[in-house]
Order: sequence, then structure tokens, then C-alpha cells
Amino acid sequence: MKKLIIAVFVLLFSFNLSYCADTKPKLILLISEQNIEGPQRAWWASEIDLSATEAALADRLIAQGFEIIEPSSLSKVIRQEPAFRMVNLSEASSIKLGSLSKADYLILGKAVASSGANVPQSSMRSCFANITAKLINVKDGKVVAYLDAAGNSAHMDTITGGREALVNAAGSLAAKLIDALNKKEEAKQVK
Repeated sequence: MKKLIIAVFVLLFSFNLSYCADTKPKLILLISEQNIEGPQRAWWASEIDLSATEAALADRLIAQGFEIIEPSSLSKVIRQEPAFRMVNLSEASSIKLGSLSKADYLILGKAVASSGANVPQSSMRSCFANITAKLINVKDGKVVAYLDAAGNSAHMDTITGGREALVNAAGSLAAKLIDALNKKEEAKQVK
């Protein structure tokens, strides 16, 4: 009898873990990015691939089990809706895009890299990046969290240094996003 109870407990426990793992929310990332000496870019407004910031964020979020909606799956929606072809999407347009993509949450933000002074006694340049973002619940349009992060780098090439700084800032932002998402999801499960 004890073996049967233990087997049922193990079965229920493993089912619960697999159920929780499969219920992570779907996310869409809308982070416009501007590297040093470059224009502000966004994948939804042009034919370019994900930015360094979005790629770094997506990588960390996927590693934690979150589902990231692939931008290529939205190409038809974006082509049909001219409002989505702007780099600076309004919050309302972003939420509409999130809803059309069937995302649970939207991460809307901006990432900017800049260069500083030369590193003393070197040909390297200091580079900095700042990211601001909102985590928005797509269903009700409410902001769940306002987040920011910063990163830095030193490199001989300012564009490469800016990219490294953006990736470093994205790593810091990812930790904050994961924490905010986990807290929100835990609160939903308690209800």
C-alpha cells in the first residue's frame, strides 16, 4: 500500500511539474534599438533581423522556459497594417500587435548605446547602453512592470563596443523581466 501511495504521489508530482513547465506565457519583444552612430531600428518596421538587445533577451527568456513569438510569424500581419511599420509604435498599436500574435505579455522598450571617452593608455573606447522597457499584460493592456537596465563595454571599434554594451544591458534586463514574469504568474496561480 505504501508503494502504491508513493507511486501515485510521484506520478502526480511529475505531472504537476510538466504541467507547470508547459504553461509558461507567450511573449512578444518590441525593443527598438540604436547603436552608436547608427539609426534607430526595429524588426517590425523593416526587413532586418532581431536586434542584439532582443536576441540577448530572447535567449535568456527561452532558457527559462518562456515562449518567444518569432517575428517571422507576424510578417503578414505587419505588412497588412501600416501602423506597425513605424519604429516608435504607440502603446495601443503594440498591444494590438501583441493581441494579433496571441501573446500573453508584451515587452515594449528602447535600447540606446553611446560612446564615452577613450580608455586611459589604450586605443579602446568606453561604450555604454541603456534600456527602458514596459512589461504589459496583453489581455487587459495594463503595465505589469516598468524596467530599466544599463551595460558597458570597452572596444577599439565603437559599433562593436556598443553592441557588446547592449547585450550586457539586455542580460541585466532579462533577470528583471524573468523575476517580474514569475511573480505575476505566481500571483495568477494563487487566485
